[in-house]
Amino acid sequence: MEPISLTAASEDAGKRLDSFLAARLPDVTRSAAVRFIETGRVAVDGRVPAKSFRLAGSETVSVSLPDPEPAGALPQDIPLDVIYEDEDVIVVNKPAGLVVHPAPGHPDGTLVNALLHHCGDSLSGVGGALRPGIVHRIDRDTSGLIIAAKNDAAHLALSAQLQGHTLARTYEAVVVGNLREDCGTVDAPIGRRHTDRKKMAVTDRGGKNAVTHWEALEHFPGYTHVRCKLETGRTHQIRVHMAYIGHPIYGDTVYGAGKPVPGLTGQCLHAVGLRFTHPRTGEAIQLSCPLDAEFEAVLRRLREKQGK
Repeated sequence: MEPISLTAASEDAGKRLDSFLAARLPDVTRSAAVRFIETGRVAVDGRVPAKSFRLAGSETVSVSLPDPEPAGALPQDIPLDVIYEDEDVIVVNKPAGLVVHPAPGHPDGTLVNALLHHCGDSLSGVGGALRPGIVHRIDRDTSGLIIAAKNDAAHLALSAQLQGHTLARTYEAVVVGNLREDCGTVDAPIGRRHTDRKKMAVTDRGGKNAVTHWEALEHFPGYTHVRCKLETGRTHQIRVHMAYIGHPIYGDTVYGAGKPVPGLTGQCLHAVGLRFTHPRTGEAIQLSCPLDAEFEAVLRRLREKQGK
């Protein structure tokens, strides 16, 4: 694997090398960064540093990542709705109900299994054996656009855009209740719920900055069709933020009503738009996809009840 070159900036002055690597390399923990330094995989201005090395803020740091482990997931012939694909990236329209990568309780039948079948060995290894190619995730019961990287350089470039908030994601949702304003912003930190670590919540204790911009597209009695744009990308962000302002996503059994909606797989939330800078060409790529069929069916029923 070709070494990755990183340049320390003035704001990195005084920072420990392992912390710098963990912050700049996606899916690399601080302990893994320490191992890379100890095993000679890291060079600073061409020299092998000590584990306790601190940056001055202008160095070139070279990292030789270990070759990806053999894939822990196996290829499976699962149909993919491919919206865009080239030698560096692939963007698919994920159906609701499809888990993104293998995890406890979901060892296979995931998007990763489908990507391994479709792309073969052409997926980045930065994410590890169970998440090859995965740059960002969307919930199992959320449908829509998700991007995967076919090589490590593309993965790192896209991850940097994600962290810099330049990889833009747009969602549409049906929320419960009537939003009074035509648009708004929810600026509230999100972290693990203290009483249930599997759930997220708006919290000032250990929460991370989270900002969601929304606008109303269509009003119905008791419901509103909205578009949401993420400024940050926290786990369950739109679901948590909309529930926080009193308008949970229709069909969300975790942050909204406890019972599922008949005929609806999960919540009525769909990733309709994706904009990013191509990691190789620098071209601005803007993609969209139609709403999920179940989402459209919900809108159709609401319009019929309103006499539209």
